Amino acid sequence: MQHPNSECQRKQEEILRNCPEELREEYARSFRCSNAAYIYHQLANESQASEKMPALYDEWLNSLPSKIAGIMKSRGFEQCKTVLSFTHFVNEHNNKNMNEWMKEHLSEEDFAYYINANRE
Repeated sequence: MQHPNSECQRKQEEILRNCPEELREEYARSFRCSNAAYIYHQLANESQASEKMPALYDEWLNSLPSKIAGIMKSRGFEQCKTVLSFTHFVNEHNNKNMNEWMKEHLSEEDFAYYINANRE
């Protein structure tokens, strides 16, 4: 899966061209998985989901441990709307489970790599 930002995609392609041959597939797989995760988190900012984000912010704060919630509350909604745990929370609220989404958008091999990488 390619990165939606053309400059990021160009840099990834350059890294792959210049990395040792024996590491190329590992790097490529890592890029595909991280690009898919990036796109998943961007789903929270789609127009329909983003309308719900301010209301979900308070719900998300209440789901966090108190110390972390205090930090995030002091940062405010605008700074937190791109925090991965918040975008994940928004997507889950909108019935977009990350593992299911990744499974749909990655090859079987890449999905297995993604699952194993997240176990470590």
